[in-house]
Amino acid sequence: MICVGIARGRHRHVIAEHRFLAENGVKLVELRLDFIQGVVQVKRLLAERPCPVIVTCRRPVDGGHWARSEEERLLVLRTAIAEGADYVDLEDDIAARVPRYGRTKRIVSRHDFAGTPADLDRLQRKLAALDADVVKIATMAATPQDNLRMLSMVQSADVPTVGICMGEIGIPTRVLCGRFGAPFTYATFHEDRLLAPGQIAWRQMRDVYRYDSITPATRIYGVIADPVVHSLSPVVHNAALGEAGIDAVYLPFRVPVEAFDEFLLEADRWPLSGLSVTIPHKEAVLRHVTHADADVRAIGAANTLVFMPTGIAAHNTDSSAASRSLEATLTMTGHEGLVDVKEVHSALVLGAGGAARAVAHGLKQREIAVTVASRTLDRAQKLAGEMGCKAIDWGSRYRMPFDCLVNTTPVGMHPAVDASPYDREHLRPYMVIFDTVYNPENTLLIKEARKAGCRIVTGVDMFVEQAAQQFTIWHGQKAPVDAMRAALKRATASAKTST
Repeated sequence: MICVGIARGRHRHVIAEHRFLAENGVKLVELRLDFIQGVVQVKRLLAERPCPVIVTCRRPVDGGHWARSEEERLLVLRTAIAEGADYVDLEDDIAARVPRYGRTKRIVSRHDFAGTPADLDRLQRKLAALDADVVKIATMAATPQDNLRMLSMVQSADVPTVGICMGEIGIPTRVLCGRFGAPFTYATFHEDRLLAPGQIAWRQMRDVYRYDSITPATRIYGVIADPVVHSLSPVVHNAALGEAGIDAVYLPFRVPVEAFDEFLLEADRWPLSGLSVTIPHKEAVLRHVTHADADVRAIGAANTLVFMPTGIAAHNTDSSAASRSLEATLTMTGHEGLVDVKEVHSALVLGAGGAARAVAHGLKQREIAVTVASRTLDRAQKLAGEMGCKAIDWGSRYRMPFDCLVNTTPVGMHPAVDASPYDREHLRPYMVIFDTVYNPENTLLIKEARKAGCRIVTGVDMFVEQAAQQFTIWHGQKAPVDAMRAALKRATASAKTST
């Protein structure tokens, strides 16, 4: 069950949002009374409520906004109990001062914005002993392993316990806590009005992650990156899983470089079935794999992992996705100019990371001469030496003509959408411009290339293609490409609207 938080300053707005949520199937809401301006009219908020409520009145030290005295706050909480609130949330240091009364259930909570305590089980037992019907523990995650400790605590608890790690690293706990036994999780009503770090909007929790359908049998997939919060891989893969009726969920895992090795070594504790791998881990992941496909061996980087009883298998779908996207664009009917990928003889690849490796490999397999340019010449030379292509200084990228330009750098990615890695005055109509950035699809480079009359390949083309190949590797069936593309388009359009 998803508990949706309502945090508004006016009573009528709280009541309106409560009614809206109930009409849309929400079965539990949290009324954050610390946001109410002026005198809190508890009776008005609880009368004729359309679905059960948790009454919460949080102090600033616990992440709240209560600005009046502590005695007034305790009076609000006691009044909520007297008025028959379904639940009341009590911090552990005041739980003994607010006695049980009537049928109101007690949530005894602890919030730690500094980190995650070493002994979560001991903390949980302490809170449970304070006459708790439900225990809630929310801590700030410092490492991905904090998530595992939190979920393990939830699973072993004798009293129903909601355990959440806050922050970007802690996002998986918000989606998975129910799988490990939590009675509910928390989400916010407005995605632009977060009530805690790392909180997810309720529509995303319901529609993208399909929280209420997650069970202990649900398989876990995800993307590992740092940062990861802006990745749209969860949108695309969860849409595909829903369309195909597969009992699995796909999550964003923020994994810093220093935590990467331990994360993979503990993959079976989630347990993980498969992962997408992106910046900055595509090359480092190879030291953990036991099986690697031909593309991985040739490129020296992987973007797809499969966890098997015999070890970790690595694949690279970026390479074939790049070449297939280019070929599909060039062979489209109704276009003048280039009609066959064989007519592209030379390509300039901007960037020298894992994506550049994959693209260079894919182009070379099509017998296209590849030149690499990077802001760091040493990296470009290293990649060129390993891939059997040429390297040039970043400032030299305009000095030679190329049939195809491929941007594998993050330049132009949301939110820095006004940047381009290639000046428009150097674009020519005969060029094919391929930008691997997919958010937004129409980057500044793509817009300027279109005006110049160039043939266009967007990051959406490549992104959906590589994700579709990952889907097939993991699930053994053809990916629902139309659903994946539609989900990505909606997400990028929504991001553009919100900014």
